[in-house]
Amino acid sequence: MKAAIKRAAGAKRTVGAKTRRAGAPVKKPVAAAGKGAAGAAAAAIAPVAASGERVGPRALAAGKPAVRASGRARRRVCVAITARPSYSRIKSAIRAIQNHPDLELQLVVGASALLDRYGSAVRQIEEDGFPIAARVYMVLEGENLASMAKTTGLGLLELATVFDNLKPDVVVTVADRYETLATAVAASYMNIPVAHVQGGEITGSIDEKVRHAVTKLSNLHFVSTRRAGDRVLRMGEAPESVFVTGCPSIDVAAEVAADPSIDFDAVARYGGVGASVNLSDGYLVVLQHPVTTEYAESREHVMETLHAIRTLDMPTLWFWPNVDAGSDGTSNAIRSFRESEKPKNIRFFKSMAPADFLRIILGSRALVGNSSVGIREASFLGIPVVNIGSRQSGRDRGRNVADVGYSCSEIVAATRRQVEHGRYASDDVYGNGGAGVAIAGLLSDQPLTIEKRLAYA
Repeated sequence: MKAAIKRAAGAKRTVGAKTRRAGAPVKKPVAAAGKGAAGAAAAAIAPVAASGERVGPRALAAGKPAVRASGRARRRVCVAITARPSYSRIKSAIRAIQNHPDLELQLVVGASALLDRYGSAVRQIEEDGFPIAARVYMVLEGENLASMAKTTGLGLLELATVFDNLKPDVVVTVADRYETLATAVAASYMNIPVAHVQGGEITGSIDEKVRHAVTKLSNLHFVSTRRAGDRVLRMGEAPESVFVTGCPSIDVAAEVAADPSIDFDAVARYGGVGASVNLSDGYLVVLQHPVTTEYAESREHVMETLHAIRTLDMPTLWFWPNVDAGSDGTSNAIRSFRESEKPKNIRFFKSMAPADFLRIILGSRALVGNSSVGIREASFLGIPVVNIGSRQSGRDRGRNVADVGYSCSEIVAATRRQVEHGRYASDDVYGNGGAGVAIAGLLSDQPLTIEKRLAYA
């Protein structure tokens, strides 16, 4: 039976009840978090037990910080950013933590977020005004399965030292990249509570294993959808520790939707390489990452997409892949195609600031590739998406997504259909704003513990 979720007073609805994928009704409702609470702009939460019995509201005293076990008036919240997409996924929560009167932000930036070849997310973080407490260099060259495992191990070593120096009250880790596992393991072995953002989702590949492993290492769960929350409960997590906040990346998308104008020249601001493209009559955006369980085919996969985009002959802005096993194959294919074929309709970029990137997507005719941006932000923005291959398999999605295989002909046909269809209605499957404020409020208000037991035992 699907139970109603109680919102905090004054909150906008963070998560829509509907999803676009067929599935069973919610059987184990979880707590919902929204905007607003007295003084601290945190959420007043009424957790819901797995049985459907309400556990009871735990509201903030107006203007009065919660008592900390450490005796400090402000909780030290350490947020680990280890990749370009991780920053866009958590930026609004970082801002809310920084602005919260009862919290002290400790921002740790590491792995590919420090590397220029992957867009140097650290530079954007600094430009956004966030002070960096520590930098962790942990990426080994190779971009294969062995280098992923060794990078995770190196991250575990380095992050343990960082946490020992910073002594945070809680560590926030994001999503499902392999560096996220190092963050959760290091914090757990150091008896530091872990808060996990975006748990309970389904995608397959190594990301699935990492995501669920981090769930079991975490003490607070800030999930993006009701279905994700139900999965976390079925993994044995305590109902009072699971909160449907929506996805923080939708906060940025909501800001962009409110002010969609592109007030910058992409080439002037971000450079890029390749053809000079005229975007005035419409354009495509492409973002395709390697699939770690199919990394040996990454070159072949992206070559099919490259030929499809050239066949479509629409101006295209193509963005560089993440650092993963197989990204060498993807990157080398892009370089060799650019040099040998010299496509006249494609401009290649390493990265953009999160808001600028979403404005570019919002102005496009369609997004092509396998990025979760197509599943999350593009659903909210109503942008047609051609989702290629298995990387997002099983993830909740909106009406805007057309799933295809890796072949050039499938990609061409689906992209033409999506371009002809045009914009979709906005879908709030991952929320509609307010996730960052809700997460900050929960981090200030919820009891912190390092104890874990199966809730259904």
